[in-house]
Amino acid sequence: MKVFADKLPDALAKSLPPVIIVAGDEPLQHMEACDLVRARARDNGVEERDILHVEANFAWGRLTESAASLSLFASRKLIELRLGGAKPGQEGGKALKEYAEQAEGSDNILLISCAKLDAREQKSAWFKALDKIGLFVPVWPVDASRLHFWLRDRAERHGLSMNLDAARLLGERTEGNLLAADQELQKLALILPPGTQVAPQHVAGGVENSARYDVFNLIDACLKAERERVLRILVGLEAEGTEPPIVLWALTREIRTLLSLHQHLDQGQSFEHACKAQKPPIFDKRRPAYQEAIRRLPLRRLHKLLMFAQRLDLSVKGSNDLPLREGLQDLALTLAGGRGLLAEMASSYR
Repeated sequence: MKVFADKLPDALAKSLPPVIIVAGDEPLQHMEACDLVRARARDNGVEERDILHVEANFAWGRLTESAASLSLFASRKLIELRLGGAKPGQEGGKALKEYAEQAEGSDNILLISCAKLDAREQKSAWFKALDKIGLFVPVWPVDASRLHFWLRDRAERHGLSMNLDAARLLGERTEGNLLAADQELQKLALILPPGTQVAPQHVAGGVENSARYDVFNLIDACLKAERERVLRILVGLEAEGTEPPIVLWALTREIRTLLSLHQHLDQGQSFEHACKAQKPPIFDKRRPAYQEAIRRLPLRRLHKLLMFAQRLDLSVKGSNDLPLREGLQDLALTLAGGRGLLAEMASSYR
C-alpha cells in the first residue's frame, strides 16, 4: 500500500507491517522515514537489527539466512536491506518474492531503502508481492510551489513560527536541498528565543545560499513561466559548473516536446493522447504545466526557438560567435514566456 512520507507516522501508529519500502532520492525525508520505521520497531519490542548492503555480487541467500536465523536474545528482528541505486535483478527479484510469500508468518520486519523506483519496477512481481503485505513510501522532492508551506510547517518542529515571506526567502536560498533548509532552521532556533516568528530579515541576515539545482528544475520553471526562478537556476547551474551543452540539450528537448504536442493537437488528438504519445510519456502530475506552456507558446514561436537553439549549438561547437551564456538565458526566458532580444534575433535567422 502506498503511503507518502508525511502520512507515514499515522500509518505506523496503526500497525507495523512486515515490510516497508522507502524509495526516493530526497535525502532528508528518506532518512527520516527510515528513522521512523526503526523507532516504531523498537517501540514494538524489536531489539535486534541486521543490515544488508546490496553491492556488486551480493549473495541474495543472505536475506533468507537472516530471516531464518534465530537470536539468543530476541525473538524478532529488523532486517535492513539497503539497495541504494542498485536493482535486484533476476536473482534478487526471486529472493524478494520468496521472502514476501513467507513474511506473513514471521515476526521479523524488513525495511528496504532504495533510490526511486520507476513505473516498470513497480509492476515487477517482487514489488507487487511486497507491496501487497506492506507499505511503499515514495519520497519525492518538495515542489518549489509548495516549499514555503513545507518550511513554515517544518519551523514548528524547531519551536519557531515563520511567516510566508520568510519561508519564501528561505526556500529561494535552499531549493533542492532540504537538508540545508533544515540545518538553517536549526541554526535559527539556536539564535532566536523560543516561539519567535521568523521574519525575512532573520533569513536574509543569517542564511547562506545553499540551493541545489539541475536542468530538470530549469525545465520545470520554464514550463510554469517562473521567470525569476529561471534566472536563479541559471546562475546556480553556472556556479555549480554545469556545462552549457547540458543546459542547451535540456531546453532543446523540451522545445521539441512542445512542438510534438502541438502537432498531435493539430491532428485532432486529445491533449491526454498527445501526452501519452511522447517518449517518455508525460505523466498526470506534469500535464498542467505543459498545457499552460502550449497555450502560451504558439507553433511559430516554438519553431523560432528551435532555430535559435540550433544557432547556440553551433556556438558550442565554435562555428559562430553568438554569445552562449546570454543566448541560453534568452532561450530559457523566452520559453518561460518572456520577450525581448531573442524574438528579433531568432526571426533574423530564418
